[in-house]
Amino acid sequence: MRRRNLPLALGLLLAGAACRPAQVVVTVQIQKENPAGDGTVVFPLANLEVQLLPYDRDQVFDSLEAAHSTPEPPVPEQLLTARENVASAQERWQIGERRWNDLHDTLQKITETMQEHSRGEARYVALFREFTEHEAQLRRVEAETKAAFAEFSELQRATLRQSDSLRLLRDAWSDEAFADAPAVFLAKLRASGLEARVDTTDPSGVARENLKVEPGRYWVHARYELPFTELYWNVPVQVKRGDPVQVRLTSENAEERIKL
Repeated sequence: MRRRNLPLALGLLLAGAACRPAQVVVTVQIQKENPAGDGTVVFPLANLEVQLLPYDRDQVFDSLEAAHSTPEPPVPEQLLTARENVASAQERWQIGERRWNDLHDTLQKITETMQEHSRGEARYVALFREFTEHEAQLRRVEAETKAAFAEFSELQRATLRQSDSLRLLRDAWSDEAFADAPAVFLAKLRASGLEARVDTTDPSGVARENLKVEPGRYWVHARYELPFTELYWNVPVQVKRGDPVQVRLTSENAEERIKL
């Protein structure tokens, strides 16, 4: 039983929502690099599962972990450093690819403009000189990008081997430590007198259709995988009658966890 998974035994309790007096609206948006230039843009997360639970799942896992006879196998500092190196190499490779694409587009535009002039014109000569300079840059960037990709691939292969070995150890530990989690979840669900709900975000990153519940204390749970980590949300919310309760899940209120 891994910490990140809600027990399948609770599946029947996560039924479709009936009409309820309290509406919860969850919006999931994170900051991502702007593909069109510098800075970041707000990116809605579509097709993301959102759970509305009347208990704190983290508290259950923390209690079971504290009661277990052995601690969870830690992630070695060496592996964390290696993963950071992989991420840095990947970033250099991707930056190189974007730079190559920009230069390639520039050369294409210069070529098209050159075709509008004869070779004897001063404008043609200036464009040809500009083309030659950009072509040299393109070749240099292409060589650097290939080297960055080779470095990234080699570092990734080595890191994956270490991650796989550690993941097997941590999964075995989790199966023992969290074996009672389904029963505890079920007991807490029944004790709350409330129901759990699950929904999926629409293209704008909003979930609301199946998040109608009786008023009470809930936790909004979701997770989103990144290349080397995951964003994890377990946000408490007090649901009351009246206007819809708005919950925003963002990069700022997420916990970023290592992903093996």
